[in-house]
Amino acid sequence: MKFWQKQEPGKPLFPDVEWNKPERRDQAGKLGIIGGNKLGFLAVAESYQESLKTGVGEARVLLPDALKKNVPANMTDVLFAPTNQSGSLANEALTETLALERWADVLLLCGDAGRNSQTAIVYEELIKKSEIPVVLTRDAINLVQNSFQEILDNPHVVFVASLAQVQKIFRAIFYPKMITFSIQLSQLVEALHKFTITYPVTICVFHADNLIIAHSGEVVTQKWDAPMAIWRGTVGARAASYLIWSPKAPLAAISTAICKI
Repeated sequence: MKFWQKQEPGKPLFPDVEWNKPERRDQAGKLGIIGGNKLGFLAVAESYQESLKTGVGEARVLLPDALKKNVPANMTDVLFAPTNQSGSLANEALTETLALERWADVLLLCGDAGRNSQTAIVYEELIKKSEIPVVLTRDAINLVQNSFQEILDNPHVVFVASLAQVQKIFRAIFYPKMITFSIQLSQLVEALHKFTITYPVTICVFHADNLIIAHSGEVVTQKWDAPMAIWRGTVGARAASYLIWSPKAPLAAISTAICKI
């Protein structure tokens, strides 16, 4: 399978991507992070710290205003948007999310978003209108599952997903290939190869002790023994950071982002 490349930990397939990373922080780009609800924003805090550690120039967070009294002192660039009754972003928050999209080079929807239908609409509209890369991970993916058919046409969309979430994406558009938890790695690689030829999105998923990244029919896999780095949001934050520096090469950017975790 010529479209499948295997990357070894610590040995990037695309070394030029690392060279694209600016040494000066004031030239290292801007990341907008959206997530959190009144019950928690651990994913937001971790994504914020991880992106700055990775080398992003500026990271700006948008939270529901129900969290105003809970923000830790080390999160210095935080904006607030209207909250609905369930403690997550209300319909009116779309204005603030679009303003953040205009400011940022990349958006990260990092999860802890709640399950409210208003928040789902805000996310869906933001993704549809976004003209910069948008990385979705953790429960942010579940939140927009009713609009997969519409957002899968946006080439800026990146999913850092679980296998169960990839199943939902395939099912939502009646994709003919069935994804099961027992699927062989080579079969999943081939399925993602074909899927990303049809749809212009990028998918990063963990399965069979490998992290798999697929875009435009090309697939990279790397042996992976830290699945918690995905569920905690570390992989999503690093992927979003590297996309700032290589926005037109998502496969190379994300492969490099995960190479040295």
